[in-house]
Amino acid sequence: MTKYPMTVQGAKALEEEHAHLTKVVRPKLSQDIGTARELGDLKENAEYHAAREQQGMVEARIRDIEGRMQNAVIIDVTTIPHTGKVIFGTTVEIANVETDESVTYHIVGEDEADFKLGKISVGSPLARALIAKEEGDVVAVKTPGGVIEYEIVEVRHI
Repeated sequence: MTKYPMTVQGAKALEEEHAHLTKVVRPKLSQDIGTARELGDLKENAEYHAAREQQGMVEARIRDIEGRMQNAVIIDVTTIPHTGKVIFGTTVEIANVETDESVTYHIVGEDEADFKLGKISVGSPLARALIAKEEGDVVAVKTPGGVIEYEIVEVRHI
């Protein structure tokens, strides 16, 4: 069975989503299905079919979350001694060697990745290039536009 790394924040977010789906959304959908049944002929009842379809999607998401949580390895980076090395869960400030443009990324699990929020998946090419490197190191990252070199400016455990 494959285990998936996840930050504490990512695990908490999944747990909150699971609780919302099971305690709020699921009961409301059951109520909606009951109300739609009362409207009569189920063959031509669009409300009933829409509620049943939504129920199927919610139940699939609940099962997906449960599976991911069961196979998650939750890593709390704040409990790991800070060595200046890039590891899963750290926040890394990097600077493009050519343009001196600086950007900060948080290396997280696949489910948590959101590029717009500065969260990159541990499996992404950039994160794979950064992992195990230290502050001051220069790494080369293959991109569709060519190879870009970045200097690791700072590694933070947040």
